[in-house]
Amino acid sequence: MKPNQRRYFIALIPPDPLQSETQRIKESFYQVYASKGALRSPAHITLHMPFLWRDDKEERLFNLLVHATKETEFTLTLNGFGCFPPRSIFINAEKSQELIDFQKRLTNYTKRAMNLFNSTHNKGFHPHMTVAFRDLKKDKFAAAWEEFQSKNFRAEFLVNSFWLLKHDGKVWVPYREFQFEV
Repeated sequence: MKPNQRRYFIALIPPDPLQSETQRIKESFYQVYASKGALRSPAHITLHMPFLWRDDKEERLFNLLVHATKETEFTLTLNGFGCFPPRSIFINAEKSQELIDFQKRLTNYTKRAMNLFNSTHNKGFHPHMTVAFRDLKKDKFAAAWEEFQSKNFRAEFLVNSFWLLKHDGKVWVPYREFQFEV
């Protein structure tokens, strides 16, 4: 990364009290399973993976993202827990057609208008809110997954915006919200 560049990503961030509830789950993973990696960002569903952008072009980034707000609000449902063995545990986000279509329109736009590629992992878009990852040791993953695989979690929230998050050198910070216009 060049000195005049920063890391950003685009995500959905649930409102409180859901944000706080998810934060408590992340904190319990730190206390019980010594996994604190998920605490470096607010609870979120990644729409576009991290990318680099020049500091002096940040206002342009904001102006470009405003053009991606012509969207209709929709409800997103979170349902249960899932995992990516051997280190990640997350809250499942149901793949509604509205969510899939919105993410596709957004990433097509960022590719076309902003020259941003690699919007998702190579396995495609898998909406979820991570509660433990990377630093979760394999043996602790097994114990945590045993506890969480059948644990109930269900919540809904209205999606009427998306967020640009910026890395401050230590953590990901919700930097700017983009409200839907339609």
